[in-house]
Amino acid sequence: MNLSTPIAGCMRWGKWGSGFNTNDYYSMIQECLTNGITTFDHADIYGDYTTEHEFGKALEHNNALRDKIQIITKCGIKMMTENRPHHTIKSYDTGRQHIMSSVDASLKNFNTDYIDVLLIHRPDPLLNPTEVAEAITQLKQQGKIISFGVSNFLPVQINALHNFIKIEYNQFEVSLLNPVAFINGVLDNCLQHYIKPMAWAPLGGGVLSDESHPRYRTISSAAMFLAEKYNTGINQVLIAFLLKHPSNIIPVVGSTKMERLLQASNASGIILTNEDWFTLYAASTGEEVA
Repeated sequence: MNLSTPIAGCMRWGKWGSGFNTNDYYSMIQECLTNGITTFDHADIYGDYTTEHEFGKALEHNNALRDKIQIITKCGIKMMTENRPHHTIKSYDTGRQHIMSSVDASLKNFNTDYIDVLLIHRPDPLLNPTEVAEAITQLKQQGKIISFGVSNFLPVQINALHNFIKIEYNQFEVSLLNPVAFINGVLDNCLQHYIKPMAWAPLGGGVLSDESHPRYRTISSAAMFLAEKYNTGINQVLIAFLLKHPSNIIPVVGSTKMERLLQASNASGIILTNEDWFTLYAASTGEEVA
């Protein structure tokens, strides 16, 4: 399956951010498609369990849209909200029945009969790999999901589950502001198992606009130098830093500003040298490599 680079993150499109109405959703989807951005990242909990449905209402405006896009969604977190009054505590549930019912609810929300990529949202201390494998296998056989992956899983958690079911994606935080995935084995694990990595908060969650951040000065200085070198912008450099990795990281840009998505899209044309990459990395960690 070919996902677009970048992926449009939809967490802030609805109640948890810009409060889009149906026309806003539709316009944003159309603008993304016009600019080659075809993949949209969701989770069942976004907007207190409302954003999937709102996105789905926008798709009803034009039935042909579904065949032009890829939908990613996640399940496994149970939030306390008025939309789920039976949840008495925030918890995780990766049991077979919960996965199956979550997918059915997402299909109804999106007004579709399949999800392109389903992710387990977070590692669950009570995760039973046999149950997960049974649920995913059945969902794939039914045609309800095409691909399967996880989110925020560490290598040991990936390996435990990978023995029971093929994991195709891992979505986790990685950026110049949070480069730990480059050294803690997460990206190496993706290479080892041919897992496609997705990076949430690839621009550091906007922290680089905060001059009080301890790494603001070094990172912004290095990024500005390379932006001038490549005649581009700082955000393009931040994304190009991720794209340099051999695992082929796909950035998930959770912005409602088309400008940010286009900057990430344009970054694919910037080929940093190894020296460029390590200049940024050293700026991020505060020290040169050993």
